Amino acid sequence: MINTQKIIVVGDRILIKPEENLDKTNSGLYLPPNVKEKETVRGGYVIKTGPGYAVGTTPDEDEPWKESEPAKYIPLQAKEGDFALYLRKDAIDIELENQKMVIVAQSAILLLLRDEDLLT
Repeated sequence: MINTQKIIVVGDRILIKPEENLDKTNSGLYLPPNVKEKETVRGGYVIKTGPGYAVGTTPDEDEPWKESEPAKYIPLQAKEGDFALYLRKDAIDIELENQKMVIVAQSAILLLLRDEDLLT
């Protein structure tokens, strides 16, 4: 398994470990043959997520030398351990510790399947 302690995912990006030869997920979700043939949609497990969408702060115009507040974020819907169906064309392939992974923006995710018993 990958040590995720050293990985920092930025913004609205999500790190996913794709499933190979996905006909049916562990929870029973089936992918139709036409989807598999075209490979427009892939599935995998969320390994790590970014903090979310940054929300801008208004600077204090009277005292511009003051340090601004830390960034605030709107959190992502995806959580570690979720099963995600995502658009293949929007995924960026990478390799971490000899394991294939993909990075996708939350907007490329079509469906999240959250099941507490899924990974056990």
